[in-house]
Amino acid sequence: MRAPQFWRTEGVASRLLSPFGHLYGAVARGRLTREAPRAALPTIVVGGLTVGGDGKTPLVIALAKLLSAQGERPALLTRGYGRRGGRTEPFAVSPKDDVTTAGDETLLLSRHGLAIVGVDRSASAAFARGLGATLLILDDGFHSQRLSPDLSLLVIDSDYGAGNGRCLPAGPLRAPLEAQMAVADALIVIGGGAAGRVLSQSCTKPVFQARVVPEPQAAKALAGKRVIGFAGIGRPEKFFHTLAETGADVVATRAFPDHHRYSENDLAELTALARRQGATLVTTEKDAVRLPPAFAAEALPISLAIAEQEAVLDTLDAALSRARLSRAS
Repeated sequence: MRAPQFWRTEGVASRLLSPFGHLYGAVARGRLTREAPRAALPTIVVGGLTVGGDGKTPLVIALAKLLSAQGERPALLTRGYGRRGGRTEPFAVSPKDDVTTAGDETLLLSRHGLAIVGVDRSASAAFARGLGATLLILDDGFHSQRLSPDLSLLVIDSDYGAGNGRCLPAGPLRAPLEAQMAVADALIVIGGGAAGRVLSQSCTKPVFQARVVPEPQAAKALAGKRVIGFAGIGRPEKFFHTLAETGADVVATRAFPDHHRYSENDLAELTALARRQGATLVTTEKDAVRLPPAFAAEALPISLAIAEQEAVLDTLDAALSRARLSRAS
């Protein structure tokens, strides 16, 4: 889906939909606080404040890298949003798997650790333990509360913040703002926007800053190059901004809905546009796995740079130590 513009600011549409937003928010609040089973392995849960585009997957990858460097073997658990097929039992995904059976985000995760897709979180956790994982990181398990977390991290896009502050469908929130803040153990604010600063100042939990950084070699190769950016992610404008930061000459952009499956017509139109503009097509890594291998487009890899990396490591270590001690007792 593509987020409607009225999710950003209060307006007639959001007010008309507010009764439905209150109903959705009440249900979502209940999910946040319900009892959930505890996995045998320490469990870190990552959630996004709003629907799509906050930066959950880059944070999961960054955490996997940090923890792997500490000698851990994290398993990255996901339901494989957007995948097709009726397979319900958990299975491990490799970067060579097909996007239709694994999901685009799962394929990205599989490049950075043991990625497991499964509908049943408890079954996925047991499966991960059998494969030698030492801890679990749940991509977007914050709001479902299917496993009891030892550490809950809430990701916020600093430019978008909480949008208009309303729950679906009146606004972009997955649950009431105060309910999400209460459940989170810490916030990860990505970027330096004003909306993120406001939320940070109103929060009593630890707040860590991070920013999206394009891969240096890829950025260097794009500098001064005529490019057309296209993306089917939660907030395509974030990618277009990152693309411009490389120094590329962005002559046009095309935005598609999140998890968009590109049709032959889409690809033909993009190719024709690139030819007319004498430009190179550039997209995200997440979009690239949904494109035919022969399609002429470059992917711009990005990573999440955490400003207070040592403080985040201390938080992770403390949570893992508590989790292991409680399981041993």
